[in-house]
Amino acid sequence: MKERELRALAGEVGAALRAAGWLCATAESCTGGLLAGAITSCPGSSLWFERGFVTYSNAAKVEQLRVSSDTLERFGAVSEETAMEMACGVLAAVPRAHLALSTTGIAGPGGATPGKPVGMVCFGVARRAGAGIVTRAVTQIFEGDRDAVRDAAVRRALQAALAELAGR
Repeated sequence: MKERELRALAGEVGAALRAAGWLCATAESCTGGLLAGAITSCPGSSLWFERGFVTYSNAAKVEQLRVSSDTLERFGAVSEETAMEMACGVLAAVPRAHLALSTTGIAGPGGATPGKPVGMVCFGVARRAGAGIVTRAVTQIFEGDRDAVRDAAVRRALQAALAELAGR
């Protein structure tokens, strides 16, 4: 049932992207490709999904998405600052994309630090606006085991895309 719900939600995102004439791309850490997987489970997603990055390590975030080492040092990989830089980095790397989504978090069961509990996920959304890029970030804490956190994060990222497309 979860997969069907995620596919339906991804399909809604796809319909909104197609209506806007936009392409989407993703940058994932804690979801490890599940967001791109949900998107590409939709028939015809090649019409609105350009590509996805799985940047699990800090080195990958820096090398592939141009996340600042200073940002990682000051705020950590699990932060709204990093999530926004990941999403912006997608748009820098993928000129054809109009909308970028990013996820970075602590899926568990370990990895918690003071102020950053298991289940904490930061989401970044970036979109092209005129000659610039508009970014937003939000943090949410999800309950459950690793699979539940990752599934909830994919759902929340897709909801963020829909909200961004509705407000464009």
